[in-house]
Amino acid sequence: MTNWKIKEKKENISTELLEKYNPIILQLLQNRRLEKLEEIEKYFNFDYEKDLSDPFQISGMKRAVERIKTARDNSLAGGEKIAIFGDYDADGVSASALLYETLLNLGFKDVICYIPDRQLEGYGMNEKSINYLFENNVKLIITVDCGITNIKEVKEANKRGIDVIITDHHHAPEILPEAYAIINPNIPNSGFVFREMAGVGVAFKLAQALYKKISPEKEDQLKWSLDLLALGTIADCVSLLGENRTLVKYGLIVLSKTKRAGFLEIFKVGRIDISEDKIPDTQKVAYQVAPRINAAGRMDHANVAYNLLIEKNPLLAREMALEVESNNQKRQKITAEIFREIQVLVNNSFKDKKFIFAENPNWPVGILGLVAGKITEEFQKPSVILQRQENEFVGSLRSISEINIIEMLGKCSDLLFRFGGHSQAAGVTIKQENIEKFYEKMSLLIEKELAGKEIMPAIKVDCEITLDDINWEFVSELKKMEPFGNGNEEPVFLAKSVVISDLKIVGNGSKHWKLSLMSDSGSPKIFDAIGFSLVEKFPDLKKDDKIEMVFNIQEDEWSGNKKIQLNLIDLRVD
Repeated sequence: MTNWKIKEKKENISTELLEKYNPIILQLLQNRRLEKLEEIEKYFNFDYEKDLSDPFQISGMKRAVERIKTARDNSLAGGEKIAIFGDYDADGVSASALLYETLLNLGFKDVICYIPDRQLEGYGMNEKSINYLFENNVKLIITVDCGITNIKEVKEANKRGIDVIITDHHHAPEILPEAYAIINPNIPNSGFVFREMAGVGVAFKLAQALYKKISPEKEDQLKWSLDLLALGTIADCVSLLGENRTLVKYGLIVLSKTKRAGFLEIFKVGRIDISEDKIPDTQKVAYQVAPRINAAGRMDHANVAYNLLIEKNPLLAREMALEVESNNQKRQKITAEIFREIQVLVNNSFKDKKFIFAENPNWPVGILGLVAGKITEEFQKPSVILQRQENEFVGSLRSISEINIIEMLGKCSDLLFRFGGHSQAAGVTIKQENIEKFYEKMSLLIEKELAGKEIMPAIKVDCEITLDDINWEFVSELKKMEPFGNGNEEPVFLAKSVVISDLKIVGNGSKHWKLSLMSDSGSPKIFDAIGFSLVEKFPDLKKDDKIEMVFNIQEDEWSGNKKIQLNLIDLRVD
């Protein structure tokens, strides 16, 4: 049974706030730690021109910009080549494309992009990449969405006369690389006003600073890169409060108007309904656009996605989009197969253990993070899923909220060849001789951390309302809270004493409930509700059942007609 965790209701809300806002909306804002009038008004009334922080407040920014400007001056004289070194996920690919286009727009002549092969090179800088860039006369490397753990590789680049500027947003180790400049919200005294930016957000701040320094009259052009910023920020699941909220809000608008051939072909090939009349929400980007960009790096090489994003020719973009679509379909199929394989393993061997471990030489590295996420969600246990290679194991970890996985890996760092990531997701490389010690140590650390804690699936509920509270005015107020995402999640409501006035099973495979619902208060209001994949969990629902339900409120449009629809997350029959 899933636990419903209802957030504490705030009492004694000021008269000033109640005069301006619906009390339910105020509860939702409080759940997002917004309680002062000034904070709330800024939350609702953000502005691209006024709300962006000064990039030159950021530690390392001035030094980085001066070095890049020098590289431009040298480049114009035919002397200095710049390499953007990106990551292979949607955040890294979009950051690479954003910075590449920025440099071209600012008159840089000799710029290349290097994205490592996930299978052959792994995450971040490596000896092979440094050799390649040195042989290609690169004098300056700018990393995006990676680099903060590459101490050895930066030292090697320095030896070869290559300066390295690191832009990254991942967890910063105690000892930092000896880079020319480091721009990362997670280093001490970083200077970031908003610290929870994705890699593409950090790259955007560098781009913003470069425009201000080199061509302030062109700074407006940066707005047209916000489609890339929205993609990477949403895909990386960082907070959508603060500066990210402003950037993503406007980025979704730019995405709806995009002239970028790559995006337009992705929309056509994938039948994704995004246009100037259909501004996408974050869910559409997260579940339809981002997985296609990610699929390139997972199944083949991320260069396909990167080249697609910067391609100007629609015919070439079409070919790349078809390749990306094919990779995405393969990714879905293989992920499902490996997930089922590990399900059997867990049920046989890990029922009484707190940490799930699985490895196989034939599992593609690129999808191990997806599989780990599904396994952790299914069993509510941290997991590590690895590909066994000739001399090492490479793979991904995912965690539950009670375990900070990057801290756990830090305590095992003596056994790891390479690691990096966030509190809930990380990547790791382990030498073969250390694999058993690693599993034993991680298991002990996790067992100790979870001792005495009952772990069960939980749905966080914002507040309880009645069906009578729901009307178009309320839906309009909810829409103003968008874009939804991490830190600003789509509101989840609880309603009790709800009666099923009609119901039917819909969808391929007869998986989904479609219900007509009304309050037992006698109100004539009837709401349509959809319960995706809930038929198996609640097979015996019938007309006139009284239920409690946890749900979102959404606006549904079909053939030009709009209606309010309730999206069921979970329910209980009284």
